[in-house]
Amino acid sequence: MLATWEELHQQEAYRWRRPFDRVVKFMAVLRRSGAGRVLDVGCGAGRHVVVLARHGFQVYGVDNSPTGLTQARAWVEREGLEAEFRRSDMTALPYRDGFFDGVVCVFVIYHGTLSEVRKAVSEIRRVLRPGGAALIMFKAPESHRFGKGRQVEPNTFIHDDGPDAGVLHHYSDREEVAALLAGFVVQRVTYMEQGPQDQLHAWWVAEVNRPEGDL
Repeated sequence: MLATWEELHQQEAYRWRRPFDRVVKFMAVLRRSGAGRVLDVGCGAGRHVVVLARHGFQVYGVDNSPTGLTQARAWVEREGLEAEFRRSDMTALPYRDGFFDGVVCVFVIYHGTLSEVRKAVSEIRRVLRPGGAALIMFKAPESHRFGKGRQVEPNTFIHDDGPDAGVLHHYSDREEVAALLAGFVVQRVTYMEQGPQDQLHAWWVAEVNRPEGDL
């Protein structure tokens, strides 16, 4: 059975609180570029919306889970912060072209088919202003669950174990990541691993900019 993010966000395990360290470091990139408006794609319970708002950014969060958005709004209110939230899929962001100075999309974009990943990358590029910066994370096939579960297309699986069993996972090698990011100016793509070998998770973490003059 294909799990939904609404079902997952009703579990305490998916109410993450600690911000991902790469997002914290990326705030320095945003500051140097003079970023104001920043979008968190797949904001979940709001951990990155909160840390970005604490540091003075005008933050927007989108997620397709009503429960996740409710949790995020409540957290922002408890902190005395401000942020705007909308329910949305990553493949159809509800904002005009060039609206954001920065976009963060971590632990999110690979939860779909390759065509959905392509569309989400295209949407991130569309809503960024020319010169705007984005942090985007892709799942790497070195991960221990690659090839396990039900394959729905090449390199895309529905796993039958783990807390997110039933959710789509698409795995991208270095060449595919480069192809997906072809419309951006790529600043760096780094490989990241977490966990012991028999439970290894691996990702590509990309810092990119929409090209200047790209209208």
